[in-house]
Amino acid sequence: MFVHDNRIVITLDAGGTNLVFGAMRGCEYITEPITYPSNAQNLDLCLDTMVKGFREVIDSLDEKPVAISFAFPGPADYPNGIIGGYLPNFPSFRDGVALGPFLQNEFGIPVFINNDGDLFAYGEALCGALPEINRRLAEAGSKKRYRNLLGYTFGTGFGIGIVVNGQLNRGDNSCVETFCLPHKTKAGIIVEEGVAVRAIKRVYAEASGDFSTNLEPKDICEIADEKRPGNVEAARKAFAEFGTIAGDAMAIAAQLIDGIIVIGGGITAARHWIMPTLIAELRGQLSTLGGDSVRRVQMEVFNLDNPAEFDQFAKGNTKTINVRGTNLTVDYDDMKRIGVTFSKLGASRAISAGAYAFALSKIDEAADQEVEA
Repeated sequence: MFVHDNRIVITLDAGGTNLVFGAMRGCEYITEPITYPSNAQNLDLCLDTMVKGFREVIDSLDEKPVAISFAFPGPADYPNGIIGGYLPNFPSFRDGVALGPFLQNEFGIPVFINNDGDLFAYGEALCGALPEINRRLAEAGSKKRYRNLLGYTFGTGFGIGIVVNGQLNRGDNSCVETFCLPHKTKAGIIVEEGVAVRAIKRVYAEASGDFSTNLEPKDICEIADEKRPGNVEAARKAFAEFGTIAGDAMAIAAQLIDGIIVIGGGITAARHWIMPTLIAELRGQLSTLGGDSVRRVQMEVFNLDNPAEFDQFAKGNTKTINVRGTNLTVDYDDMKRIGVTFSKLGASRAISAGAYAFALSKIDEAADQEVEA
């Protein structure tokens, strides 16, 4: 939707260690990234660093940006730009900081702040996976088009974003979350304990019996690929269990949202070990008390990164049926289906694209309301 837009939006990748500033036009970066330490323990120094980074980017441009838009860790009142609560990576923000109003006053342009999972999903819906899938469907001659998307990020936590009919669902409390759903196999435990960096490390250590190393998921993936010494079976089990737990949580949302699932984040480098169990969980069965089997997700679920499965996904199951009492016939595709794919933009770029698109959508929405008034 905004890939051909010429307006410029300033972005920020806010991490507990570094702040990375940039600018986008048409969902593409137009400046080299500018990086400064976050100084997250010191509120005044952190805010001063933000002002410095944003101003440096703005001064490098040949035209004025229309907005600043970025993701920032919560809890937060995102619509009002207020950050506050338990933020492990930004402890100086815990008492509440009016970050959006501060930056808007400083730079005189609109400032939009969102959750990274929300912006990841929005970026993939408007500039990434969703338009790409719809383009491929059109090229394949399919009339099927998708407007809903579930975005998941696999990393230090288990993030989610939901887009319905092209609109980001931020909820009434800026609190659309998935990390706190129940764990499939551990009663009373949150799902994020099974879908995060720490989960892969824990399961590998438990399965291998080796608690002496501090291997990262990248290292464990190399062990699973037999490119590094280690317990291959334990490494593969760590990713397989990760896929099962993630798939269980995804099945709940997939049935409610009924759209494409897009996954991003650093752990997706091990997708070839995660995807089989994740898809198997989404395709799983539940039973009624009478003994009947019911699909866990009522739609058929396809791995869209598998060419053969995408072909079947695009083809569907179209048949011709008669209109009673007439000589008319209509075509009917009776295959209800969704698909799972991994981000081609990458999580960081998708989040920035989401921030870009969100800012422009809000600016356009405000302009339309002004005209109507």
